[in-house]
Amino acid sequence: MRHCVAVCNATLGLQLAARAAGLAGEVIVPAFTFVATAHALQWLGITPIFADIDPATHNIDPAHVEALVTERTTGILGVHVWGRACDVRALNEIARRHRLRLLFDAAHAFGCSHDGRALGSFADAEVLSFHATKYVNSFEGGAVTTNDDALAARVRAMRNFGFAGEDRVTSLGINAKMSEVAAAMGLTSLECADAIAAINRGNHAAYRRGLDGISGVEVVTYPDGERHNHQFVVLEIETGAAGLSRDELRDVLLAEGVLARRYFHPGCHRAEPYRSRPSGSRLPHTDAVAARVLSLPTGPAVDSESIMEICQIVRLSLGAADLVRTRVAAAGRGRGAQGLC
Repeated sequence: MRHCVAVCNATLGLQLAARAAGLAGEVIVPAFTFVATAHALQWLGITPIFADIDPATHNIDPAHVEALVTERTTGILGVHVWGRACDVRALNEIARRHRLRLLFDAAHAFGCSHDGRALGSFADAEVLSFHATKYVNSFEGGAVTTNDDALAARVRAMRNFGFAGEDRVTSLGINAKMSEVAAAMGLTSLECADAIAAINRGNHAAYRRGLDGISGVEVVTYPDGERHNHQFVVLEIETGAAGLSRDELRDVLLAEGVLARRYFHPGCHRAEPYRSRPSGSRLPHTDAVAARVLSLPTGPAVDSESIMEICQIVRLSLGAADLVRTRVAAAGRGRGAQGLC
């Protein structure tokens, strides 16, 4: 990209990108995303219109996006969930045909590619996150990437109170600059990026081996032939086949000291202030995926022995589902939650 504008966090990056792109009225966004994606729009007075996802990719469904376009729509904000690319070709075509701006929340996608091109380079602007939970981090930070010279200039001015020179203010702005100490951490993190990606790939492969053959449990995979940071190890739990629900398995893992997390539960459309709206679209795929995905620990602090133990807990739990369900229920009644397995 011609421009990569560092900012203090990705949420403000989304707000700056949306304002610089001239978004207003309504913007179509997936409900299966961290709530900051929707909040960034709503904070600017832009109404997020929630689209459903493709259950196979967990990314925004272009067909539903098309159906939601109205005369009030000014843009589309897609999300590269897990760092796997949205259907960028279809979304670009919809945006072109309806004369909409296209942005991507690429918070998960630093170091990932689509068709051999880096994510961050497929829209009017994309926003990266360098939060401490991300693959490359600056403690807290983000960046807006774009090939649009005018948009980049607007973002640079807005992140610094609207200054266009030492003492010349030309527009409304805010303090969204990345701090020097955050930038220093980001540079240090970049030096380790390849090594961290290699560790993440190894961890992901270890989980796939350790969980192979378990009925009702599928590890989300990444596209062959593309670069990927493998930041997330995500399971899809099918209750009927697995014997336990996603939430029951999560309770077991937490009781055993494994930090397993639900993403993105329950979906933005079911969180305030959005669920109180008088009307909205039904999002069956979002609801279904949000009810069955579970993220497991990974990264440089997780070793192969820990991964084997986690996989064994999953196997034991699902192999004795009735007993585990009884113990989880007892733990919920205050009889203690440690050592369920």
